[in-house]
Amino acid sequence: MARIACVSLLVVGQLAAVALAAAAVNRSGSYYTSWSQILATFSTPTGIHHVSSKTVGTSARGTTPETAGSLSGRVVTGFSAPSQWAAKGKLESVTITGASSGLTSHAFVYLPPQYFQSKYRHTQFPAAEVFTGYPGNDRNLWHGLDYPGILRQEIAGGHARPMVLVLMRTSMSYHRDLECSNVPGGPQAQTFFADDVISGVSRHFRVRPVGWGAVGDSTGGYCAAKLAMTSPTAFRAAVSLSGYYHALRDHTTGDLYGGSQVVRDLNSPRWRLQHLPAPAISLLVTISKEEHGPLGYGDTQKFLKLAKAPMRVDSIITPHGAHNFRAWSAILPQSFDWLSAKLNAPGASR
Repeated sequence: MARIACVSLLVVGQLAAVALAAAAVNRSGSYYTSWSQILATFSTPTGIHHVSSKTVGTSARGTTPETAGSLSGRVVTGFSAPSQWAAKGKLESVTITGASSGLTSHAFVYLPPQYFQSKYRHTQFPAAEVFTGYPGNDRNLWHGLDYPGILRQEIAGGHARPMVLVLMRTSMSYHRDLECSNVPGGPQAQTFFADDVISGVSRHFRVRPVGWGAVGDSTGGYCAAKLAMTSPTAFRAAVSLSGYYHALRDHTTGDLYGGSQVVRDLNSPRWRLQHLPAPAISLLVTISKEEHGPLGYGDTQKFLKLAKAPMRVDSIITPHGAHNFRAWSAILPQSFDWLSAKLNAPGASR
């Protein structure tokens, strides 16, 4: 009995050590915000629930009802009061249901201060989808990485121009990483982000209906690059923060490609540059030389060597840095300045 008790104590101690280590890693990247998310991630991957399209009512822009998915939301009162909107901007918590994909997902929409200023009352703003890594939490994009605050800082400094941000997770479920892909016979995540999000948001807010930007870290960086490369009309420019450039398959994704190497290749930004004409988009990739492994510095270098016209690829390579919020926050000001220039370049509003 004494031996069993000792072994039990040893096991409990090892589990506690692992839990503490995991908590430290999670704090550095804010990957999870609750135990339910962690438990869901390590359970068996499941499919995504499909929802039916709904009819949109009269939008904020005064359009008549049409069958085109739905967007409903509410103001995040803890972010700013109405009296502060013209100085700090406004954050809305929305649910987007797509007519094309049949998928639904939560997002935060950030409207910059200029959206509420009389000078801009007739302006159609550029917009960008901002993605978490996997599993991620979209709240961390404004509460942790502070995308709205950094954008506001760059606008105030004259380095960037106003844009609307749509802050989202890359997957509609914590159970499975969809990699922003159209899964054969399954969820059409790529269609949701490239079509449904843009059409839904542009009907409800004063944003351009084409030529968006995309920004993301880690898996979100992969999504940003892939979406821009596969939908160059919808997306004009993208920023990949520590992203990767090949179609991943592991325990978080399962088989997203229906067993087809062709489908997998078409989801690989690196393969597309090697074998297909390059799209006329701009892409900024960032990475630290200290990010090792198959998804790190080496993978980024392979992708950069393939860059070709008319696609324009810029890079920010830092000598030090980790795969976490601190490193990405340091690069975000430059990233916003770059993205703003691309989204406001001549012809960007077409």
